[in-house]
Amino acid sequence: MSNQINHQRRRFFGMTAMTLAAVQLGAASAAQSQSAPGLAAVRAGGNTAFAARKQVDAGLLNVGYAEAGPQNGPVVMLLHGWPYDIYSFVDVAPLLASAGYRVIAPYLRGYGSTRFLSSDTPRNGQQAALAADIIALMDALDIEKAIVAGYDWGARTANIMAALWPERCKAMVSVSGYLIGSQEVNKKPLPPKAELAWWYQFYFATERGRQGYAANTADFAKLIWQSASPKWNFDDATFARSAAAFANPDHVEIVIHNYRWRLGLAEGEARYDAFEQALAKAPTISVPTITMESDANGAPHPDPAAYAKKFTGRYEHRTIAGGIGHNLPQEAPQAFAQAVLDVDRF
Repeated sequence: MSNQINHQRRRFFGMTAMTLAAVQLGAASAAQSQSAPGLAAVRAGGNTAFAARKQVDAGLLNVGYAEAGPQNGPVVMLLHGWPYDIYSFVDVAPLLASAGYRVIAPYLRGYGSTRFLSSDTPRNGQQAALAADIIALMDALDIEKAIVAGYDWGARTANIMAALWPERCKAMVSVSGYLIGSQEVNKKPLPPKAELAWWYQFYFATERGRQGYAANTADFAKLIWQSASPKWNFDDATFARSAAAFANPDHVEIVIHNYRWRLGLAEGEARYDAFEQALAKAPTISVPTITMESDANGAPHPDPAAYAKKFTGRYEHRTIAGGIGHNLPQEAPQAFAQAVLDVDRF
């Protein structure tokens, strides 16, 4: 068992002892997310490349990541979702770098240039595995603590890190709030309209769905982009930059396992059992947090009022207006970067 996993096991058992007074700062509008002094203005889609791309062995993976900003700056870990990639942060990264932050945007397992070090490692997409990967990455880069910020799978990963390893998380920005799940909770049926929104989860539960996703990965991803962000007029070049990340040889297996695991249709690994048992209790999160939601998010997402009490530290929620969809960092990079700066000042 790796040193970082041992490190994780030693630390997460103490998480429930950590309590902070809840400070509900209330909802903030998009007007509160405008530029502060020191944060340059940016146009969504203004950047098409990252300052640097790197690789490092970390835990079970050789992780590909983009990096920007000074090496000695406070670290921000930017975590992408599905079916997206690190280009969700192509405009956010230079903003934060110009404000003095060391910005790291890793490809999650199954995306881009991230690869498993061993062919024998299960291609596992369960929630705890992805979070453990990022802790391992921080260990490999000698990062003791970071601001964690993400959306979709990335927001869930940030939530888990903040819940299980709060001492490694300086603060958090989470699009769509609290996304930690459990197989037991997911056994309960939802109202028909909510079930309809999860159509692809049920498709992936079938062999037909696995074959369909493997055969039509890019077209599938583009459909999700369009339905999750119905007012985002992304161009072909923007989509193509991200679609290249889905050519990862483990992508299909990771995605299919992720959604099957959620429904209890696929087993996880024993190495993550203790983590999942803790997560199944829906732990509160004590690190300073800003949650965000967009006004035109077409993907399944909880109501902000449903998760506000899950954050027991300093907390604020922001709703971003203007036809912004599910991929908030790429569609509204100014607002997302501002949230990172602001949560660091809590």
